[in-house]
Amino acid sequence: MQKRILALLAAAGGVVIQALGGWDGALQGLVAFMAADYVTGLVVAGVFRRSGKTEGGGLESHAGFLGLVRKGGILLLVFLGTLLDSLPGGGFVRPAVCCFFMANEGLSILENLGLMGVPYPRFLRDMLESLREKGGAGESPAEEKKEG
Repeated sequence: MQKRILALLAAAGGVVIQALGGWDGALQGLVAFMAADYVTGLVVAGVFRRSGKTEGGGLESHAGFLGLVRKGGILLLVFLGTLLDSLPGGGFVRPAVCCFFMANEGLSILENLGLMGVPYPRFLRDMLESLREKGGAGESPAEEKKEG
């Protein structure tokens, strides 16, 4: 029974990975950055109690859940980029989406490390900001409404 469950999970994982365009360097990097961001966010809240996402700066299940939902939204955009790349003349949307979000997640990781007191080289932040800017502003419609 256990082998069947593992086989079913492996098959489902394979379907998801294929839908996201395959387990290439872009997706591997994005998933690694997403995981590192989530873990460093947990450490900032759970150990250092310096999270800006909760009132007291500590862990809160709702804030953690929202973080996971946002990560799911990122993967949805990767999926949509994969679909757009299947059109004639495509082939650049998915990698660009992955690069944009790797930069975004990387900046969040640096922010989390800064809250922990871990120093990092300025050129790393500059590089990630440059990569994110090349991908566009990256604002959500809700953020655009606040500015306007």
